[in-house]
Order: sequence, then C-alpha cells, then structure tokens
Amino acid sequence: MDILIRAGVDDVARTAADIIGSYVKDGAVIGLATGSTPLATYRELIARQEAGALDFSGCTAFCLDEYLGLPPEHVQSYHHTIRTEFTSHINIADRNVHSPDAMDPRPWEAAQRYEQAIADAGGIDVQLLGVGTNGHIGFNEPASALNALTRVETLHPQTVVDNARFFDSPDEVPTHAITQGLGTILRSGHALLLATGAGKADAVAKMVEGPLSASCPASVLQLHRHATIIVDEAAAAGLKDAEYYRHMDAARPEWMGVDGRPRA
Repeated sequence: MDILIRAGVDDVARTAADIIGSYVKDGAVIGLATGSTPLATYRELIARQEAGALDFSGCTAFCLDEYLGLPPEHVQSYHHTIRTEFTSHINIADRNVHSPDAMDPRPWEAAQRYEQAIADAGGIDVQLLGVGTNGHIGFNEPASALNALTRVETLHPQTVVDNARFFDSPDEVPTHAITQGLGTILRSGHALLLATGAGKADAVAKMVEGPLSASCPASVLQLHRHATIIVDEAAAAGLKDAEYYRHMDAARPEWMGVDGRPRA
C-alpha cells in the first residue's frame, strides 16, 4: 500500500483529487463512496471542472453501496446523496451514474445484476473508499468474507450508531444494505481510501499495520495490487511506521505520479 500522510482535511482532498483527476482524463469508470469523508474531495473535483481542468463527460460511475428499502428519491438514499453532493455538479450524464436497486423485492438478484453491470463496464478503474470506526469499507462489516462479491449485508450496530446522525433517529437507519463486496473492491484497478480525524486512527492502524483479518474488513486492502491510503495527521496518529511512510512519499521518483503510475 502507498500511505500518504497530509496535514489536514483539505490537503487530503487535494491529493485525492489529483489521483482521481488522473483517471478522469482517461474517461474512467469511477467507484464513488458516500459519507462525510469524501465530501471535501468532491468539492475539489467540482471546482477543478468549473476551472476547466477536468472533463467528466467520458466517465461512468458506480456507487459503492445503497441502503436496502430506501427509494432513489429518499433524501438519505445514496442514489440521491451522490447526485446532490457530486454528480449533478459535474458534466457526467446521469444515465452513467449507477447504484444498486435497493427496492427490488429480490435484493440478492439485484446485487448479482449490479456485480455484472460493473463487469460489463470493464471493471472499476479507481474506487474511492472510506473506513468506518469498526474497520468496515462499503457496508462490508466485521466477519465479511474477504473474497465476497456484491451482496446484501446486515449493518453492524456500530454502523447504525455512526450513521444515525444523517437520520432523525437511530430507529430510522436501515438495518440492511446492498454493498460491493471485498472481492469486488479487490477487482478494482486502483483502491483509493481516505480517512480523516482522530476517530479513525484506530481503524487506520489496524487496516495498514494490523493482521489481515475479517474482523477489520479494510485490512483486505493489504492484498490489493494497487491501493493508496490518504490520511490526515489525526487519522495517522496510531501508525507506528508513519515516518517511513513520509520518507516513501518524499522519495517518490520524478517519473512516478502521486497516483503511483508512471507520468506520461
């Protein structure tokens, strides 16, 4: 994994936008995450398009997950959220922004169709991720199979508590979701995970330096062929080898971009 430590939230967002932007210029298939952490990155990407530096018209997007039972127009559905926070502000065609069908009465079949749709699009070139306080990515909760594909998952009680701030009460938080599986995420060309704030420090340390374990689903990124983890100083506080990661970043060869790919 490439571990990039930045001073604060805005610095994390700029570096993430640099990486995503390098794929956008190639007309990429982009995996999008919701939640609080990616918002600064989305604002940065929007600003870059408005400045004429990016063009999303050739891109396709797939959302990482969706609450089961929430219709697309529900204000807390991820279908609605990703459009409100990001895709309605850029020049990507709405028909090219995909999310799981959380209203299908046979949700396991909807999950299988979504997995196939990603494959039919050629796979995800760069997948944006966050990490939960219990180590989940997407809605892959602790004990998730490390090679699982898109499926229905039961939300961990901690996830319900963490996400209750977006609803009027914890009782309104759905208890299930359709999520890309850890195996689906491993199939992406580049996994880009962002974490900010002291509340994520323990999960980041377990993900990066702990054992590969289903008890910390994000640790599966240790197996990813191209994973970049961008954290701020607060989220990096538990990393024992933080100075080495800073050295690796500073010693990056001139021919290598921040996305880890050779510069054109």
